[in-house]
Amino acid sequence: MAVETELKFRVPVRHYKALANGRMAGGKIGPRSENDLVSTYFDTRKHKLKRNGLTLRVRDDGDKYVQTVKSANGAQFGRGEWEAEIKNSAPNLGKTQGTPLESFASGKLRRKLKPVFETSVHRITLPLRTRRSEIELAIDRGRIVAGQRSSPVEELELELKSGRLVDLFRVARSIERRSQAELDLRSKSDRGYALARGEEHSVLSAESIALNAELRAGDAFRTIGRAAARHFSCNADAVRNGDPEGIHQMRVGLRRLRAAISLFSQILSGTSTNRIKQELKWLTNELAPARELDVFVTENIEPATRELLLRRGGSAIKREFGARRERAFARAKEAVNAPRYRSLLIDTLQWIEADQTIATEDAKTPICKFAGRLLNRRIKKLRKRGRHLDEMSARERHKLRISAKKIRYALEFFESLFQSRRERKRMAEQSQHLKKIQNALGSLNDFVAHRDMAVDAALKTHAPRHEGRARAFASGVVLGREDQAVKPLVKIAEKAVRGLEVM
Repeated sequence: MAVETELKFRVPVRHYKALANGRMAGGKIGPRSENDLVSTYFDTRKHKLKRNGLTLRVRDDGDKYVQTVKSANGAQFGRGEWEAEIKNSAPNLGKTQGTPLESFASGKLRRKLKPVFETSVHRITLPLRTRRSEIELAIDRGRIVAGQRSSPVEELELELKSGRLVDLFRVARSIERRSQAELDLRSKSDRGYALARGEEHSVLSAESIALNAELRAGDAFRTIGRAAARHFSCNADAVRNGDPEGIHQMRVGLRRLRAAISLFSQILSGTSTNRIKQELKWLTNELAPARELDVFVTENIEPATRELLLRRGGSAIKREFGARRERAFARAKEAVNAPRYRSLLIDTLQWIEADQTIATEDAKTPICKFAGRLLNRRIKKLRKRGRHLDEMSARERHKLRISAKKIRYALEFFESLFQSRRERKRMAEQSQHLKKIQNALGSLNDFVAHRDMAVDAALKTHAPRHEGRARAFASGVVLGREDQAVKPLVKIAEKAVRGLEVM
């Protein structure tokens, strides 16, 4: 088995020629080679291999057919790769011995396998040598085709053949600065499967995380961190397209990574971690106004415009906040198009993988033991703090909601460690209580933000007098309805807090 340690970038077409000549790599370039590669990816109709974290590919390079099995878990950095030369373009399951596909390789699977998509690219390969490392640059141009659908391929891959991981990231950073190439945590197979489903530009939600019970806490953090980085970064195009759900999911991915940093804080080094936290917070803040305004307009203002008594004021507020929402969406788009965002992607992944990030003795603790202690400690603290919710200020409730959210994320991160029926039932119950706390306190937090927005709309000075009165009336109705919901929400959250139990 070979292990691929590689980084993939989307390449702006205008810089393709310079990259193909090796002028942006920052190292000594060796002899260039070129190939036309046609690769067909096989799976069952229900994508059984994909669901089990595997890909099966047959590549024709003009001289021979090579069958490749890859472990395709999106949370991995170095992926397992098993290659075998075969006679023709049809998969040969007899050549999968010693691979993760071997346990699936039955006659039944052989009959069910069919082409799912095909990639056809012209590849330019350049070996790059630094002082201590050998890195291969592969620049691909071509297309992915799935049935009647197709999508262009314009990307660069950096693979560490030997040497130090730090050199791989140094070259990656040099290429990003000089060519505006953007790190892409999706593989060609990710794109191909999405294209086959007609979802290439779909929004990515959080993917399940599989942790081996024998993992050390440090390795478990890396698996969780990679998954969260993939979650937020793979929604960048949806943000660029102005998709509200894409903005929401990118924020969720960022929150999950920030939560993981908090949950594993005792095993993470300080200086570099603080810098990453600051950058993640920057991006979260750039997206926040778009999400908040979209929720306010969709859930509060638009319903008001459909009621006869509120129509004039509601429409005036809708125009005002519709314009604000558009500006906030433009701000979010500007953030993910910025050099700072491209640097954040590389810096975050390098930080996750660096030995210096996880350098404490606690990092060697088995993840089962680490997870149990962490969950019990956090749940006990939440129960104690949540006894007097009705006496809390809005800021205190907000902090409690964040604590509940982190525990809920922790349950999702560690779910695969709890396998018995009893454990899974308790996990589900705990998660349900935390969800109720999070939703109730989240609504209360929204009320505070909505109050500020509505008051701002009501007091807008340059509006005509008749429109100003209508604005004030509509704003008052919106706030009044929310105020009526405060006490019931507090009671829901209090009851959910009492229902939490230590693991």
